[in-house]
Amino acid sequence: MARAAEIVTGISSAELAVPAVPKIEIKDLSKIYNGRNGDVVALQNTNLTINENEFVCVVGPSGCGKTTLLNIIAGLEHASSGSVTVDGKEVKGPGKERGVVFQQYALFPWKTVLKNVEFGLKLRGYSKAERRERAEHYIEMVGLKDFAQAYPKELSGGMKQRVAIARAYAVQPEVLLMDEPFGALDAQTRAQLQEELLNTWQSEKRTCFFITHDVEEAVILAQKVIVMSARPGRIKEIINVDIPYPRNQATKLDERFIQIKNEIWEKVYREYMEYKK
Repeated sequence: MARAAEIVTGISSAELAVPAVPKIEIKDLSKIYNGRNGDVVALQNTNLTINENEFVCVVGPSGCGKTTLLNIIAGLEHASSGSVTVDGKEVKGPGKERGVVFQQYALFPWKTVLKNVEFGLKLRGYSKAERRERAEHYIEMVGLKDFAQAYPKELSGGMKQRVAIARAYAVQPEVLLMDEPFGALDAQTRAQLQEELLNTWQSEKRTCFFITHDVEEAVILAQKVIVMSARPGRIKEIINVDIPYPRNQATKLDERFIQIKNEIWEKVYREYMEYKK
């Protein structure tokens, strides 16, 4: 049988036997904060596997450890126990293969859009010509070509977030970590950026780990939605979103979309009520 597979596929039986290494693997992860009023267990025995180019959204009640989990994957915080690996290598700090986009845009107010997007490239030693070419490409990709010389104070909230996304993409991270990047935006801008992010993800191919409080946003974006439990945070359930791409705002009217959204909302609300007890 193995020989037959080798003949048909051109892949040796030894290669067939080797499982693919997950892009991100979280094993028995726990995080305890030591406070003046005692220890707070933010994460407890958390386990999760994310494959290459997979789009995963994480939802759950406030305080369930979503941002803590993202920060540990990013290397911005250390776990109390357990491990996080990216491509089989343990995360011990920030790395160029991981880019982060926060809810707060964190743009340099004294730099233009172009210079903000170029910033990470400059730190990595790209030449002036390379920085400009790559920055202009991603600025155009997020629809801000005409604002390359504008300063952050001249931009709307949605435009600032596009700059932050362009800056993250410009350094070409393999993993994009996003912590409620659209949370502070109005509904129309949020919907527009959801579609733009999906278009960018489909064309650029990155592994995306996206935190949101908005169940509808999770379902429109993700291939998998991770529901976390109330504190201490654990992976309560993983829901596959079996809705084909490309998706857009019209997808939200689809019967299957509504069914999945309601299913996830019920689980999140149940965890929220547990948290309130």
